[in-house]
Amino acid sequence: MPSHTPDFRLDGYKAVNPHVDKAFWQHIAINRNDLTRLAEHHSDDGRHSHYVLHDRTVTWGIPGEPQLIALHLQRTAESRTFRFQHTTLPLPAMAQSWLIARGCPADAIRLPDDMGTASADDTTRALEERLTRGGDDFALLTSYTDDTSTKPTTTVLLRALDEGETLPFRVLREVSDTDAWTHTLREGAFPSFEEATAWWEGHWSGEAVPLPAPAHPAHPARRTSVPGLPPRPPVVPGPGRAR
Repeated sequence: MPSHTPDFRLDGYKAVNPHVDKAFWQHIAINRNDLTRLAEHHSDDGRHSHYVLHDRTVTWGIPGEPQLIALHLQRTAESRTFRFQHTTLPLPAMAQSWLIARGCPADAIRLPDDMGTASADDTTRALEERLTRGGDDFALLTSYTDDTSTKPTTTVLLRALDEGETLPFRVLREVSDTDAWTHTLREGAFPSFEEATAWWEGHWSGEAVPLPAPAHPAHPARRTSVPGLPPRPPVVPGPGRAR
């Protein structure tokens, strides 16, 4: 069986300065053995590597936190030094989009068939394709990943950066079927923050409220923060978090 522990290809390299060295250890290297490489791409000249990683340690931490890491390593062969950029994101398509914006070829960072659940239908595949190749139209406000149930669910709240957008708030909801080993992804659109958060709070309190369909697609952009974000959904009691 091949190992899915990431190889960062840093033998003989050192961080460009002590700050980068410390940050790489704190954010990436310390958990290397608990990281699963979902997808990776390396430039022909060896200067750039892009990774989509799953961090298993998140499942033991604060409930609901994003479990994926998008990592861009930049090497300077002449000085044998490296820098890096990274972010945590809730959905693979969003991690791929972030890496594509940093120079990774879109087709090179797709998840292999044996990594994670498969897209269950054409709607899911089309939305994931738009999210992956999307650009910077929407900002990530918050997300919640519930890995405690038999159907793990990730819910994401986005906000349009274009002030002229008529439906500026979007919700993405991914639901996994661990029996069929597939997942569905759906998108809903809201005209106001209050309506989006009302749906969010109702959904996590157990209300079966459908997502209102968007008039046109959303694309994730950058992580941001705004005052008045919806509260974290309550943790549902259960036998324990998935490991």
